Amino acid sequence: MNITLEKSSNVNAKLIVALVEEDYKSQVEKTLKDYRKRANIKGFRPGTVPMTVVQKMFGKSVLLEEINNLLGSSVQEYIKESKLNIVGDPMPVVEDQESIDWNTQKEFTFSYELGLAGDFTVDFDAIPAVTSYEIQATEKEIEETIDNLKKQFAEQIHADSVEDGDMIFGTFSQGEWSEKSAIPTKSIKDEAKATFVGAEKGATLTFDIDSVFVDEKSKGLATNKKGDDVAALTGEVSFTIEDITRQGVTELNQELFDKVLGAGKVSSEEEFRKEILSIIESNYVRESDYLLRIDAEKALLENISIELPEEFLKEWLVKVNEGKFTMEQIEADFEAVKRDVRWNFIKNEIADKFEVKVDYPEVVEKTKDMVRGQFGMYGPGDAQMEEMIERIANGYLTDKSKKDNFMNMFNQVYADKVAAVIVEKVKVEKKAIDVEEFKTIAGA
Repeated sequence: MNITLEKSSNVNAKLIVALVEEDYKSQVEKTLKDYRKRANIKGFRPGTVPMTVVQKMFGKSVLLEEINNLLGSSVQEYIKESKLNIVGDPMPVVEDQESIDWNTQKEFTFSYELGLAGDFTVDFDAIPAVTSYEIQATEKEIEETIDNLKKQFAEQIHADSVEDGDMIFGTFSQGEWSEKSAIPTKSIKDEAKATFVGAEKGATLTFDIDSVFVDEKSKGLATNKKGDDVAALTGEVSFTIEDITRQGVTELNQELFDKVLGAGKVSSEEEFRKEILSIIESNYVRESDYLLRIDAEKALLENISIELPEEFLKEWLVKVNEGKFTMEQIEADFEAVKRDVRWNFIKNEIADKFEVKVDYPEVVEKTKDMVRGQFGMYGPGDAQMEEMIERIANGYLTDKSKKDNFMNMFNQVYADKVAAVIVEKVKVEKKAIDVEEFKTIAGA
């Protein structure tokens, strides 16, 4: 076998693979012998079928399969050993295969079009400094957080009469139509609330449905109607109130402290406020770190130039998506595609240069963090809870019906570790700002 690379430009090349009979003959013969042992052909006992018959029946298909396997492994090995930064996948030159006479030829030549990324380096010293924001929480954020926690952990009240802010459960009716439903008072127009506020459980209210709800969406949600059926429901309807629920507000006491932070974590309002401030600051540190990561990645993309084989990339995208996208659709999103391709090259270069590796326990821990987040936990729980979380995490990673789960989590850990290297190596300028200013920056 002989493999040669012919570059037509910095980013375009042709890979030519020349095969002689010795490259594939032994494997073809071995496979045909296996076929002979297993072949069930009328008139012959298993294992006694003449090789000439086996060759005639299966020879061409076996030859095609073995050459295809040999090409696939050899091309990938050559790319790896030559350390070629290829874009997409090698694309076979179809004309080469169409001209082959599989019945008589012993030597074959195959060509592949390659797209290559231009040479580049990741030099952190050449990247402009990135801003890291130190967010200063105030008493306002503490009060807002505590107010939200008081509502979140409060028990729901079943009231006897409606107040603004309640959820009203009951049944709509108009002629033969009836529908059990729930009406949040926040979806009722201010001028129509007088019909509902003060009404008692068991009461039947009558009103023009088009004059009640703030918009068609709220009307549809309340009546469980969709599309044209929402507009078709007009005129006077009745609504019988069956239940009224109200979100209570719990007291700032030991019961709330234990619900939010865990039993016995704090024993006074002062300690509770300190813990809440710590949580707020930790949350903002995470948000600030995330923004720093985004800005650092953006700085690398804006300051590292990588030439790409654009025409090759477009053709490869059309081919690999098998008719799902037209060339026009690909060209419309091509800038985003190029950005993603460039970022993958930069990320992999950093991982290689700084020896970024991902171990299985790291993937498990990342998955456990995801599970904790689903439970609304700020960090590790007690031993029993952690045992359950680890069981759920391992089940998620080994779920045979969702084979992508492990690779998705692996890629997240990989991206996190590369990002950690970037944030460590890039120049950083610290800036103290308040919460509102940070929200404005992050929003932009």
